[in-house]
Amino acid sequence: MTYIIGEIGQNHNGSVDIAKLIIDSAARPINEELFGLKLKPMNAVKLTKRDLNAELSDSQMQRPYDSAHSFGKTYGEHRAFLELNDEQHFECYKHAKSYGLDFVETLCAVGCLSLLKLFTPEYLKVASRDLTNLPLLSALAETKIPIILSTGMAGKVELDNALETILKYHQNISILHCVSQYPTEPQNTNLNTIKYLQKNYSQFTIGYSDHTIGISTPVAAVAMGAKIIEKHITLDRRMKGTDQAGSLGPDGINRMVRDIRVLEMAFGKEEIFIEEAVMSARVKLERSIASNKNLNAGHIITVDDLHMLSPGDGFKWSEKNLIVGKKLVKVINRNEIIYKEHLS
Repeated sequence: MTYIIGEIGQNHNGSVDIAKLIIDSAARPINEELFGLKLKPMNAVKLTKRDLNAELSDSQMQRPYDSAHSFGKTYGEHRAFLELNDEQHFECYKHAKSYGLDFVETLCAVGCLSLLKLFTPEYLKVASRDLTNLPLLSALAETKIPIILSTGMAGKVELDNALETILKYHQNISILHCVSQYPTEPQNTNLNTIKYLQKNYSQFTIGYSDHTIGISTPVAAVAMGAKIIEKHITLDRRMKGTDQAGSLGPDGINRMVRDIRVLEMAFGKEEIFIEEAVMSARVKLERSIASNKNLNAGHIITVDDLHMLSPGDGFKWSEKNLIVGKKLVKVINRNEIIYKEHLS
């Protein structure tokens, strides 16, 4: 089953209450109404923790941040407004756990590992910008918590260096194809990278972290064999914040998870066979050998007497040797199915 992560990131806008409401949305039951299917919701939610002392240069933190999405006069004030402290992350963790959801953390600096004193997430996620931050990767890997890497800003060299660093500590690594363009244009998505990763990094779990608009791309990634899907989620895509518009709201969450879960059910097995569920349609619609003229009792059937009509509960054309040359025991009118009981 696909492991689906709802990335809250900082779409909580600095509010634990909003974060909890987004978790509520991620945990909602997923139903397919036509067939009455009750489907598994998202598997996990993810938050991001930054250490503002190890985030940007002082000049960048102090620069004016004049934007419709700004929560402060400077970029530093903006970032500080959006941060939840360790205890607030723990509160969100407990809320997710109350629904049976896993919890994933993106820790952006070594100092952020302090929250591991309060709880242990199921996975540590490495943001693609930190794939080259080898000291951070070492610190994360040393915890032995399973790690998920995003390749959004990385090529093969960067990915291989990151893997080499983590593998010194453990092998529980997942790799997500990702493009760090927000939102990602269709021509830049390159889902075939998933196939490349599957072939060249087969010892790891391969998935996809999506920044496209809509739900078709993550669903397609699952069809290509992605085992993990990560997608930004929010309460309302019109909320203030740079990630909100490219995220899924509650209805989008429902549609994406529904379509992925239905797709999983649709894979089936690698063979061709007649599904039991189509038998009634087969009887109704498939064709059987029928008379093409009125035939009297005692008539010896020839091929010229026959054609094919529905329903499909009689002889097939491949079985015509069971009919041709046989004597009719009763009258068969034109355009009627010829059954075994009609033959001597």
